[in-house]
Amino acid sequence: MTDHRKRSLLKLAALAAAASALVACGKKDEPAPTPAPAPAPAAEAPAPAKADPLKIAFAYVGPVGDGGWTFAHDNARKALEKEFGDRIVTSYVESVPESADAERVIRDMAGQGNKLIFGTTFGYMEPMLKVAADHPDVKFEHATGYKTAENMRTYDSRTYEGAYMAGVIAGKMTQSNTLGVVASIPIPEVVRNINSFTLGAQSTNPKITTKVVWVNEWFNPPKETEAATALINGGADILFQNTDSSAVLQTAEKMGKRGFGWDSDMTAYGPKAHLGSAIIDWAPYYIKAVGEALDGKWATGQTWWGVKEGAIDLVSLAADVPEDAKAKLEEVRSGLKAGTYNIWKGPISDNTGKEVLAEGTVADDKFLGGINWYVKGVEGKVPGKN
Repeated sequence: MTDHRKRSLLKLAALAAAASALVACGKKDEPAPTPAPAPAPAAEAPAPAKADPLKIAFAYVGPVGDGGWTFAHDNARKALEKEFGDRIVTSYVESVPESADAERVIRDMAGQGNKLIFGTTFGYMEPMLKVAADHPDVKFEHATGYKTAENMRTYDSRTYEGAYMAGVIAGKMTQSNTLGVVASIPIPEVVRNINSFTLGAQSTNPKITTKVVWVNEWFNPPKETEAATALINGGADILFQNTDSSAVLQTAEKMGKRGFGWDSDMTAYGPKAHLGSAIIDWAPYYIKAVGEALDGKWATGQTWWGVKEGAIDLVSLAADVPEDAKAKLEEVRSGLKAGTYNIWKGPISDNTGKEVLAEGTVADDKFLGGINWYVKGVEGKVPGKN
């Protein structure tokens, strides 16, 4: 091969190489394929919003430390908190008078967002009705009354059953055959309790008589003390009460007589004088009422619970109560629980000798709700009655 041809071939090769290099320089690098993004995790469903707690308020006629009526209601309020936990929030106002103040306090409770309001004394009835009419979205519960509305109902305990059971013991334990009752306000509830206490005492001792002193207040320890002292000076050796403090039992203790606790166990206030305590347990009803409100099942109506429903009992009997008295008490308690024992069964006469229940007749609740006279064995007249 000639040098000329070699040079030509080399030139062609160089040109080819240069062309190849130019093509290579003009080629862009392609990026590596981007991997497909991972699927986003599915969003979790939001947790259901927690319901706001039901706000519940209580209006108390006395102080929570009265040892009796209000103390019993407040113990039941505490039982509610234990039962329902953070599903409810409770509050109370104590020592609310049965006057225009009651309406102001109850109206304020509704204005603060409470959706269930309990008024715990008879004198709140009219104020509660007024407030209920202005707050149809609030539910009202009135203790011991008889008027209702679409959003207001009544509840009560058969305190006369506890009074009767206390009378059974009093009739056995009295030595003077004279019993004394310190009474609060002359309404059928209180008159019924005085009479039932007397009937219970007559069931074990037909010779007894009952004296009554009215203080015209639910809670006034000085007046209760004065009334108790007057009864003892008048010959009563066993005292009973339908007032809210422990003053009556304390007076019996100081003066060497005997007595009973009322609404709550008052043993500690007069351990030597104490024969037993006629107690009220409001917790079963309060738990029922709040449960209905929480479940949307609350409806107006009237409820009256006693021994049968676990609302009433006579507890903490004194050690010296004789066995035959205990046996009679148990007979009564068991019969009331079973619905076979009738306290108000004729023949029963008032203290003028007029028959009010014929032999064999059992009083119904309407009759019991209208008692405004004393049974035979109770001295005097009901205030305001001719």
